[in-house]
Amino acid sequence: MSSKFFIDPDISKAETLPASFYRDTEIFEAIKNNIFYKSWQWLGHQDLVENPQHVHPMVLLNNFMTEPLVLTKDLNENIHCLSNVCTHRGNLVVNSSKKAKKLICGYHGRRFRLDGSFEHMPEFEKAEGFPRPCDDLHKFQLRHWGPFLFAGLDPVFDFQEVINTLEERIGFLDLHSFKLDSDRGKDYTIAAHWALYCDNYLEGFHIPFVHDDLDAVLDYGNYETLIYDHLNLQIGYASGDEEIFNLPAGHPDYGKKVAAYYYWVFPNMMFNFYPWGLSVNVVQPLAVDKTKVSFYSYVQDASKLDKGAGAILDKVEMEDEEVVEGVQKGVRSRYYRAGRFSPTKEKGVHHFHHLLSKFLQ
Repeated sequence: MSSKFFIDPDISKAETLPASFYRDTEIFEAIKNNIFYKSWQWLGHQDLVENPQHVHPMVLLNNFMTEPLVLTKDLNENIHCLSNVCTHRGNLVVNSSKKAKKLICGYHGRRFRLDGSFEHMPEFEKAEGFPRPCDDLHKFQLRHWGPFLFAGLDPVFDFQEVINTLEERIGFLDLHSFKLDSDRGKDYTIAAHWALYCDNYLEGFHIPFVHDDLDAVLDYGNYETLIYDHLNLQIGYASGDEEIFNLPAGHPDYGKKVAAYYYWVFPNMMFNFYPWGLSVNVVQPLAVDKTKVSFYSYVQDASKLDKGAGAILDKVEMEDEEVVEGVQKGVRSRYYRAGRFSPTKEKGVHHFHHLLSKFLQ
């Protein structure tokens, strides 16, 4: 697989991933095991378990990973991310968000503490060598970024490195003051491969051709892409007096008219900061030609909503989807093999393809 997906680190020489990458179901399965299980995933806001002795079940990337998890908060207000699968016979332990002092499987009564450690099992007095460490609920790595939670199932890099990079520019914002606006949240289903959706997000090259309204408020000539290990950042500068960030002295972009910070975190998370707040986009693979994208809006300053680069997000999304679905149809052609990268405008896409090829090795 490594020879099939070599991406030259020199963007001026590199070719894109081949069309087969977006069509092959075996590759799609390898992506799940080699990329999604080896990276980090968005869980949501810590208010999912707002109070001590609260438990909240969830399914991570349903219909792709379909991994049952449960968040718990113990009496010391520590949050844990655990497998929601009983270590006896595989039943789901928690079926609803609720207050609970213990985790008790409703099938045969196996009981766990809120940190996932095994506590009791009836009718096992004669079982030899019981309990063992594997009788605890599996505990996953958990990272906090402000009020937001991320889980690593078997990660090969530390999410704290990502957080540290995010904080270089976003650290001046109080993320705890951002409030979820559920009316602005939305799920989109797209008839395209999930990586094609990310490809499109990772370059501003298409903006003048696809997004008339967005192009009118952004300075395309100064659009910038910065590359880091497992994330990258696109900075959109305002072309006029549209809504911009009030950046503090000492900030890396102090004195510049920043209209938007578009962060992408490998492999499938986008954090779009606007003067009004944050739009989180989570890309969820469903099939080689089907993707779900969930938008979550966290508002800090409602007076700045629907202005500048952070306006008409739904219209921009529809325009992006039309293009991505067109590419999905195109990569099915037997006459398209691969393309080349623009060295000036497609650094983010090149970075993404390089990471995909690296993880699939």
